[in-house]
Amino acid sequence: MRRALSWLACLIAVALVGAACGGGEEQAEVGVTTTAPVATEAPDPTMEDQPAVMDAPTATEESGVTAEAPATTMEAPALQIATDVGVDLESGVIKVGMLADLTGIFGPVISLVTAGVDAFWKDVNARGGVHGLQVELVYRDTVYSVDNHVQFYEELKDEVVAFGHSTGSPHTVAILEDLAEDGILAIPLTWYSGWSDPAMNSNLLPHGTPYCIEAMNMIGYLSDVAKGNGVAGPTLALATFPGDYGFDSAAGAKIAAETLGLEVVYDGSGKVLPGQDNSAVGIAIAQSGADIVWVAASPTVLAEIYGAALAGGFQAMWAGPPANWNPALVAPNSPLKDALARDYYGPAYFPPYSDDTPGMANVRDVMDRYAPDAPKSTYLVEGFIEGFLMLRTLEIAYAAGDLTQAGVLAAAKSIEELDFDGVAPTERYTGEPNDIVQRTIWIGRADPQALAEGIDVTGIRTIESSYTHPVAADYVFEGACYKLS
Repeated sequence: MRRALSWLACLIAVALVGAACGGGEEQAEVGVTTTAPVATEAPDPTMEDQPAVMDAPTATEESGVTAEAPATTMEAPALQIATDVGVDLESGVIKVGMLADLTGIFGPVISLVTAGVDAFWKDVNARGGVHGLQVELVYRDTVYSVDNHVQFYEELKDEVVAFGHSTGSPHTVAILEDLAEDGILAIPLTWYSGWSDPAMNSNLLPHGTPYCIEAMNMIGYLSDVAKGNGVAGPTLALATFPGDYGFDSAAGAKIAAETLGLEVVYDGSGKVLPGQDNSAVGIAIAQSGADIVWVAASPTVLAEIYGAALAGGFQAMWAGPPANWNPALVAPNSPLKDALARDYYGPAYFPPYSDDTPGMANVRDVMDRYAPDAPKSTYLVEGFIEGFLMLRTLEIAYAAGDLTQAGVLAAAKSIEELDFDGVAPTERYTGEPNDIVQRTIWIGRADPQALAEGIDVTGIRTIESSYTHPVAADYVFEGACYKLS
């Protein structure tokens, strides 16, 4: 088995490194005249700015996140607009910081997210920006390093009015106190359940279903599938990263298991790490004989664990958060593609790129106009969601006559409800945590054919839309499922 594992690990590494490798720690600024870090065939996390010529839409064109051009009916702004950092009324520029993992372990995914963000703002800017002010995105590549994240936050906090993107749970946690002390807003690209707790998110504008509730939904769904296939008492195995992401996800899986009466036959919560040999975890999972396996890690670690279990002849239903996934896992040269198509279920926080809602049609229109070479990927949608959150915030701040950092933060916290016109489920930001926490996900299957045919280069085919399992629906949310120590 050791020779088989070594051979399999080499093939997996080649497939994933080919999709994940990129440039060094370049620092880039993306504004009106620069393109997103867009890939052509596979995600390319490099951040080489390319000059772009933008054709302004005609008077009859409408595009953006929603069916109507966003925020064109705001009340008349105050005569005087207060500013301090990141807004230059004379030059007509608003600077927004982006702390993004462009070349780290999640670089292939984040480079697609930022491609969506950049196309969103090019469209908004071409239609007049925020009442004539052009939004400029200022990027820093954190390489998924907490130290880099903190360093770049310190660099940019006196340059930008807010942070429109912050990759990673531990990374966002690391700047949380500084955000509060400095009075600056950030939009996290992390679904830690603590962000739905007002005691923790005073300076954040979160979105999407938290990791723990996502896990409740998926374990509940897979338990139902197993029982429908004749398994009377499905069993569960867990393998996750440590920290907010992994432990929060594991907490949700365990809550679902307890609620449904599922036995946890292997608990690898916090036992896997990038850069170490995790094949022993895959072997232990195979030996446990679990019917359902929940992994909250990264694509490389998922491949390592799954490949080790597969080499031992193990078969089960596997699933994990979107951060687990890289389309290279089902690429034509992947030794795992057929087995994953049989075994793997992947959740999402919003509909697929090909969805037929008016809002998603506008997403595709904007991408075709400003980034026509970008892959047709669901990851692009996350960029539009982040863009729309920041746009709505800036519009409210402008209408209030306060584009200071504090004014932008106050504007974000004044949002009661936000409808994304089918691009994402409606978010609520006022009320009790149990009433406003998001509980809706989309469920998909690994699908090499969808990837090969270009239907969605994510390599995931949606099978359930706007899904909430009773375990997740009935869970009383009073705070983070995993408490930070």
